Amino acid sequence: MQRVTISAFGGAENLVTETTDPPEPGPGEILVRVAGAGLNGPDLLQRRGLYVPAPGNERRPGLEVSGVVEAIGDGTWRYSPGDRVAALVNGAGYAEYVVVPEAQALPCPAGWRLADAAALPETFFTITQTLVRRAGLSPGMSVLVHGASGGLGATAIQVARHFGAKAIACVSSEEKAEYAIKLGADRLIAYKHEDFVARTLELTGGVGADRIIDIVGGANLRRNLEAAAPGGVIVQLAFLGGAKGEIILPVLLQKGLTLIGSVLGPQPAAVKAQIARHLEADLWPALGDGSIGPQRIRHFALADAGAAHAAMEADDHFGKIVLVTPFGLETE
Repeated sequence: MQRVTISAFGGAENLVTETTDPPEPGPGEILVRVAGAGLNGPDLLQRRGLYVPAPGNERRPGLEVSGVVEAIGDGTWRYSPGDRVAALVNGAGYAEYVVVPEAQALPCPAGWRLADAAALPETFFTITQTLVRRAGLSPGMSVLVHGASGGLGATAIQVARHFGAKAIACVSSEEKAEYAIKLGADRLIAYKHEDFVARTLELTGGVGADRIIDIVGGANLRRNLEAAAPGGVIVQLAFLGGAKGEIILPVLLQKGLTLIGSVLGPQPAAVKAQIARHLEADLWPALGDGSIGPQRIRHFALADAGAAHAAMEADDHFGKIVLVTPFGLETE
């Protein structure tokens, strides 16, 4: 089979394709013939040597795939060869075959092109674990979403809308604003021209946002405290704008705020399995019936992973990117 590996930590040109034998599923695992492999922020960090994946996958990126079950290991019970699945993997997803813990696989949503389903697991697992389960998203809440046109931000908008909350999307361009509205954002903030704190307070009648999704970090942390409603929860998912931020303790205390952070990869297998079951019950039906539509998806060939990474790092990128294998092309 063909798989993508990191020849040396650094630029996108260091992603190369190599030939190797397909892996074999162990107990509780399934072997998936990959149709598509989704790109995510941790993949870019891993390529630069800034993200630590599961042991053994240090140079093999890829955290989400879709495809067809090829073989099953001992102790599996749900899937059989030929089943179409989308799955959260523990690395090495940029490949024609990958081993997946069975509990982290979900059926491909009805009506979805098989390769495109690879764009779902990583962001839907993350937003479900944080915004829904830990932050207690509920109907009527306001949710301020930074990075609203990226994979995590777009998913946060869709999930908020699905559960009856109102998303306020921070965007940097007219094109991205149109995209956020299409996804279900209720209000927009053009953060390059508007102060997002003042605008959030204006849009919420001076109260602030009940929940905040942030991937920027750095100086955004202090300002998120100011933009949050009393009793609000700030969900920190990345720190693209800097790893250090300032917390003004009087604001945190007086408002009774909660700051939570999470990285999906290191979560125990049992936690990932619980998230998968939650997703299947609450969100997968909406993906199947069209209540939650596909995000913008761009396709690259598996062998063009370097070009796909460069495209994701460009300022004008929005939506998701999927690497499509030759098998994925056959399943269109």
